[in-house]
Parts: sequence; structure tokens; C-alpha cells
Amino acid sequence: MERTVFLDIETIPAQNPDIVKKIREGITPPANIKTDESKAKWLEENLDEATKDAVSKTSFNPALGHICTIGWAVDDEEPVSAHARTVEEERDVLAAFFASVKGHHRTTFVGHNLGAFDLRFILCRAVVLGVTLPHCLPRDPKPWDKTIFDTMTAWAGARDRISMDNLCQALGLTGKEGFDGSMVADAWANGEHERIAEYCADDVRKTREVYRKFAAVGWAA
Repeated sequence: MERTVFLDIETIPAQNPDIVKKIREGITPPANIKTDESKAKWLEENLDEATKDAVSKTSFNPALGHICTIGWAVDDEEPVSAHARTVEEERDVLAAFFASVKGHHRTTFVGHNLGAFDLRFILCRAVVLGVTLPHCLPRDPKPWDKTIFDTMTAWAGARDRISMDNLCQALGLTGKEGFDGSMVADAWANGEHERIAEYCADDVRKTREVYRKFAAVGWAA
């Protein structure tokens, strides 16, 4: 039995105060600032903003950041979003996704930047949190691997990129509408959990629409 699973995740930066403290302590002035007085002045004026910027980048690092939402849809089914309102619920999000897709079906996972980001982040966080992986989930997929279809690399190639929004526009589909991934961290911190969950589900819908454009011309199975 064959199936296609359309997939998207949302991530947030490190939430552990000890990690944030370590990042803050590692902030140093630019190399062109030489004197102790100038360094001290730079830190006084820029340390808070530099720390915020450095911490925000951990949302791309599965060693430090967290998955707050996984959205998926099997074939033509309505998308489902598993969402963590606290970092302690991240494990439950992974477990819910794994339970939904486990089995011995021949599965193709479809996503945007799927191989390099979404799947990699899921795999790494599962290791960190000790969540058993389903057999059907690819461990180290290459762009040409038949177990995945990455809409970004299909369009842009392995060495280039295109955003989901720009790809949707190129294909005549509705793109992002007033909310995007860069806003997830602040929305999560502000308790806008339903908004994030629906945004992720909508990205799954968009991913499926994009995939069907490829499939319509024989590019995807």
C-alpha cells in the first residue's frame, strides 16, 4: 500500500535559561573594536539586542531549539497539527506524529526544504528526547531519494533556494497571508498557539497544492 504524507514543522528558539545565559556570555564586540573602553561601551549599548538575535537563530539548530508544531496530511485527508504549548509537550508532539504515520506502508514524505531542515530537525529532536522513530521515516534522505519529494530542491536544485511564498506565487497559488515562519517565536511567546497550529496546517495545504502542480506534468509520481 502506498501513501503520501505532506509535512511541515514550526520551530522556536532555545527556552532553557542556562543556554540563553551561555549565549549571552559568549557575545563579544566586533573585531574592529579594539580598546577596552570601546568594547565596554559596545556591550552596554548592544548586548541585549545581540543576545536576542543570537538566541533567535537557535530555532534553526535542533541541538538548542525546539519543535513547537508538526503539521501533516496523509494523501487527501485534512491536515492535522500537533502543537506544544510548553517545551515539555514537545515530546508529545513528536509521539503524536510518529503514531499517526507508523506502519509498513510505502510512504513518500513531501515538504518544502524537507530533507535539509524539517526531517533533520525531527530526527535530531527525537534523539534528544528519546522518542522511538517509525520505520517509515527516512533517516538520511538525499534529494533524489524516492522516499521524499522536496518542493524546494525540485524547483531550485540542490544548491539554490526558493521560499514557499515565492514558489506559490510562481505557480499561481495563494502565498503567505500576513503571517510567516519568522513570526512563530514571538507568537508562541505571546501564547498565540491556535494561530501557529492553523498556520502550520495551512502550510501543509500549500505544500500539497505545490506538489500537485509538479505531479500534473509528470515531475512527481
